[in-house]
Amino acid sequence: MSSSEAEDDFLEPATPTATQAGHGLPLLPQEFPEVVPLNIGGAHFTTRLSTLRRYEDTMLAAMFSGRHYIPTDSEGRYFIDRDGTHFGDVLNFLRSGDLPPREHVRAVYKEAQYYAIGPLLEQLENMQPLKGEKVRQAFLGLMPYYKDHLERIVEIARLRAVQRKARFAKLKVCVFKEEMPITPYECPLLSSLRFERSESDGQLFEHHCEVDVSFGPWEAVADVYDLLHCLVTDLSAQGLTVDHQCIGVCDKHLVNHYYCKRPIYEFKITWWMWKRYVLCSQNMPVTFSLRLTTAAKAMYQLGLRKTMMFTALPRALALPSLQGYPLIGLES
Repeated sequence: MSSSEAEDDFLEPATPTATQAGHGLPLLPQEFPEVVPLNIGGAHFTTRLSTLRRYEDTMLAAMFSGRHYIPTDSEGRYFIDRDGTHFGDVLNFLRSGDLPPREHVRAVYKEAQYYAIGPLLEQLENMQPLKGEKVRQAFLGLMPYYKDHLERIVEIARLRAVQRKARFAKLKVCVFKEEMPITPYECPLLSSLRFERSESDGQLFEHHCEVDVSFGPWEAVADVYDLLHCLVTDLSAQGLTVDHQCIGVCDKHLVNHYYCKRPIYEFKITWWMWKRYVLCSQNMPVTFSLRLTTAAKAMYQLGLRKTMMFTALPRALALPSLQGYPLIGLES
């Protein structure tokens, strides 16, 4: 991105001018101190002016070039209306070229895009998980209508959940790598036999399995399990809880001794979660899939005493005590 484009992006949110700030005459170019105090969305930073101007073709260099008016807060810090959670990682790169830890890469990449810091973007794209994501997207690029079918899964699951007034919905998904079966669906004694088929017979192998959505075929080393992982990853990225299992194969007869044999998976999409509240002693765990008030009443009726010893369970979530009883919450 050029410096002029960076300036245009900065001017987009209606940066206050001298007249807008209440001055009758245009302001002179804004001058900045050698050490610049910053307020990035409430997070305070201090850095050298030369650090902010390190790369000319960036939004920060344009903002602190003196050609634009930057408002200040009550303490005189220059204010940028942006979440400052990862601005420290941006500054560290501008200062010394340091790159963020892996767990911050995605978030810092978004900040580098916003501030148009090309050198940082280039280096982050060669780090995990972004580098791996590029490889994954290259594979998905071979998949016909992947995004459309992914949206179809979500829409079908939503409609079924609404119609059934349920918190989850199930649907069948076929995932196959090859268009035509390689071996006949026969007993093991016939597995070594070869059944000739001409190219004209290819149409006989074409059919639609009785499922909601189908993915395939594709030409790549990545297999069915790789695509299933991509599906779960992308659905989970939308905030959905996804479970899947293979429930069999399509047994449609095609031609001669050949059957379809495409694997069929059942996907369970859960739209919201409930919590189980577990009160666990040495001798008697009690599980409540209830509201807190109902759980309190049930514990009272059971006559549970505060002197009981409590142990944590795996995957436990810390919850406040209820009427003196410690609770362990487990997600469904």
